[in-house]
This record gives sequence, structure tokens and C-alpha cells, in this order.
Amino acid sequence: MQPTMSTDNSLYRLMTWMSPSFPVGAYSFSHGLESAVESELVYDMDTARSWIADLVTSGGGHSDLVFLAAAWRAASNKDRLREVHELALAFQPTSEIRLETTAQGAAFVKVMAATWPCEAIDLLREVSNEIIAFPVAVGAIARGHDIEEKAVMEAYGHAFIANLVSAAVRLIPLGQTDGQKITASLLDDVTAAVAKACDTPLDSVTSSCIMADITSMQHEVQYTRLFRS
Repeated sequence: MQPTMSTDNSLYRLMTWMSPSFPVGAYSFSHGLESAVESELVYDMDTARSWIADLVTSGGGHSDLVFLAAAWRAASNKDRLREVHELALAFQPTSEIRLETTAQGAAFVKVMAATWPCEAIDLLREVSNEIIAFPVAVGAIARGHDIEEKAVMEAYGHAFIANLVSAAVRLIPLGQTDGQKITASLLDDVTAAVAKACDTPLDSVTSSCIMADITSMQHEVQYTRLFRS
């Protein structure tokens, strides 16, 4: 399948779909960051920036981008899309991270079917039985709307780090300006993560942020929690 060029309104669509106001419940997840703050592994702007950068370049953010790209490329091939979907679910390191991706994935598909329908949504439902990883849903549906691969990957990468920055602002806590400083400083990291994911075959996907996986496990039994993960 040849790459599809972005349409004139692709920016509007991506800004809508990846916006914090899009109802997928992203604000209720911290990807284990809450436990990292509780354990004092993350405690200021610099440690938050380092934690999030590692996640997007080597952890869950990286693997999400690989799965998104694979789903984008397989959007019209049922068997291939099912393979991407099943691997993405199996790759989730903890029960809470699995909840994070499947809850957002299901919500994204549901809202998109009601507001921005396309044939890819029907195919996703056939292969997923309503349980689907968020990046797989985003990648397949973006292709169904003829959104350029790199553009949707950049939008997803920004949304991934922006949600974690928002969580850090609330948890540490940080000032809003410090949060924006982190976001601005992560531009090169997101750009590099997208480029790396574009060149990573599905059978070479990795995640090497072990401490983030451990804090996610710890979060499952954390005494008081603001977030679901």
C-alpha cells in the first residue's frame, strides 16, 4: 500500500483527536508516574523531564509509536491488523498499563464511530472484539481518514508527553510554567522517538524502562491514589 498524503484538514482532525478534551479519559492515567513521585524517584522539574523523556524514547511511548505505525500500515489488511492488535495487548507490562491503553482505545473507537466514522473502525471492531490498544486504534483510524503516518505519530507523541507533564504538574507539584518548560524541552525527544519508531519493524519492538514498569506495579497497591495507573 502506498503512503497516503495528508489532507488539507488533517491538522484540524489531529488537534481534535489528540486534544486533552477528547473524551478518552487520558487525564485519569499517569503511567506509573504517581508511584514514582510517591517513591521520590521524581520530585522536581528536572527529574520529571528525565522520566518522561525516557518513557517516550525507550519505554511505553516508544512501543506505542511502533504499534501506531504498524496499525497505520495495516489499516486495510484484517489479518495483519489483528496481528498488530494482539501483539500490542500482549506487550503491556502491567495490569494498570493494559487498562490505560484498552480503556482509552475503546473510548477512542466509540467516540470516533459517532463523530468521525470511517471503514477502518469497522475493521478494528472485527479484529479486536472491543478490546484494543489505544495506539492501534489511533493508527488504523488515522489511516482510514488519509492522515499522513508521520503527522499522526507526532501528534500522538505530543499527547503522550503532554498527559504525563500534566500529571507531574499535579503530583509533584509543579507550576504551570515549569510544565510548559518540560514540554518545550521534549520536542527533540519526541521527534527522535517518531523517527526511531518509523524505522522499527514490529518484530523488533522493545521497551527498556524497567523502573517505570516497577512503579506501575507498585501503584496497583498504593494506599492513596489520584490516578488509575
